[in-house]
Amino acid sequence: RSQQRYDDLRAKLRREELSSAEHKELLELVDVVEQASVERLQHLMVLSQLRQVSLDELLQQLDIHPPAVND
Repeated sequence: RSQQRYDDLRAKLRREELSSAEHKELLELVDVVEQASVERLQHLMVLSQLRQVSLDELLQQLDIHPPAVND
């Protein structure tokens, strides 16, 4: 649900159709996404230490690829 809303707001931003309330909502969603990414990375780092492998090796083992960068 949040991902769909985020995608919708990003699309409106690109079309320059975002209201100030929607802009505020988008900024809040960006904060949520960034915090989730930080926590995910922290958990992956702990797991790599437990497995005694580098983070890169763990990502390969789990077939995890970095997300695409969106502008």
